[in-house]
Amino acid sequence: MTLYTQAESNIRKTWLFLSLFCIFIILLGWLFSELLGNSIFLVIAIVIAFIQSFLSYWYSDKIVLAITGAKEIKKEDNPELYRLVENLCITAGLPLPKIYIINESQPNAFATGRDKNHAVVAVTRGLLEKLERVELEGVLAHELSHIGNRDILLATVIVILVGVIAFLSHWFLRISFWGGRSRNSRGSGGGLLLFLGLIAAILAPIAATLIRLAISRKREFLADASSALLTRYPEGLARALEKISSDPNPLRVAGNSTSHLFIVNPFRGEQKANWFFKLFMTHPPVEERIQALRGIKI
Repeated sequence: MTLYTQAESNIRKTWLFLSLFCIFIILLGWLFSELLGNSIFLVIAIVIAFIQSFLSYWYSDKIVLAITGAKEIKKEDNPELYRLVENLCITAGLPLPKIYIINESQPNAFATGRDKNHAVVAVTRGLLEKLERVELEGVLAHELSHIGNRDILLATVIVILVGVIAFLSHWFLRISFWGGRSRNSRGSGGGLLLFLGLIAAILAPIAATLIRLAISRKREFLADASSALLTRYPEGLARALEKISSDPNPLRVAGNSTSHLFIVNPFRGEQKANWFFKLFMTHPPVEERIQALRGIKI
């Protein structure tokens, strides 16, 4: 498989996941509406979910930077880093993002922001200290690829969809326990129908989370492939991933809410897992990413 066909394949699979996500929401909304016999509560839940996601879209980058303790730097603070980012942005046709440094010894990095004109690339002190130039270039190209591939916008859309499903399920469970059932659910077979609705309400948020994580993992593969295209040297990123994943230092500023942003899972000892635990991983196994990079033909 060439770099171009790999990228195209990942894009197709991602949009397939999103299409299934939307169908899932429509079917879930229809089921809950039928059981409740009144859609007003569902409309309220959807509006709340969208408002919550809207606020996250505008302020999530500021929140993440505050949580990680990232500090913005200027060109005079680190000219070499700025030159690397500038050269990659010129090649990729992207505006120069703001650059932040996280004072942590674990090598890692992430990109955030709502679009390419309001983007941020943050790297740890350990990344600058422990990677060679070609390896650092591969990591920066990966993060810029997230910006260029509009992964940030896609992530926001997914947050909205997951939020809608969570609110639909939450309101349905609350109304069901309050006794708000439709006439159809009280008739013949109504008990079974209500039971199935309750099961769907419980399992739907879990299924939505699995879909979100699956899309997140696909975007990592796509960003890896795009990085290789940008630098014309996939081995640089492959070596960087090896160094980052094998570094024993903890990333103290990372949490469950921000771990998916980093290029490699910041929690140590969670790279190898069986198929079940892989479903709940925010990142693909590093070994699979390295193998895919070294199989790329440019």
